Amino acid sequence: MKTRGFEIVSKYQDEDLTLPTRQTKQAAGYDFYAREDFVLRSIWRYDFIRLFRLIKNEHPLTNKDFERAKKVLKPYLVPTGIKAYMQPNEVLVLANRSSSPLKHGLVLPNGIGVIDADYYNNPANEGEIFIQLLNFFPRDVVIKKGDRIGQGIFMPFLLADGDEGGLAKRQSGFGSTDKA
Repeated sequence: MKTRGFEIVSKYQDEDLTLPTRQTKQAAGYDFYAREDFVLRSIWRYDFIRLFRLIKNEHPLTNKDFERAKKVLKPYLVPTGIKAYMQPNEVLVLANRSSSPLKHGLVLPNGIGVIDADYYNNPANEGEIFIQLLNFFPRDVVIKKGDRIGQGIFMPFLLADGDEGGLAKRQSGFGSTDKA
């Protein structure tokens, strides 16, 4: 019986992808690699400067300004082609590689990513893991297929006394609960 680990998503079986690996004997995190070449645009290339000037000069922002910002100031989902299986009481926590913010200006905008056990083989995307990244450096960053883009750590989790939630079956993939 398999306990926890990684597999290549079936439609990428022939694309010479690398399963996540630990770089040292004591490393907790498994490095994830980019599935394909990917350009991660700098946030500075969009209307961010215009918004920054408006805010700095204390001009009120309109709903149109907020909508424009929302369309462009968002993270990218960098594909890995990898899925993870684990026990029902475990989670795979995605985190920055320690060098990514310092050397490349890349961060996970939500701090961490959470891959639940029932994400594996979900009907929407077979459980493919994407690393959500934001580039805050002034230059675009070119990620090459096989570059390390994030890390994942398997962890157990605990339930609160009296917990009766979570009875629904997962129906889709990324961001599937659609709750604010």
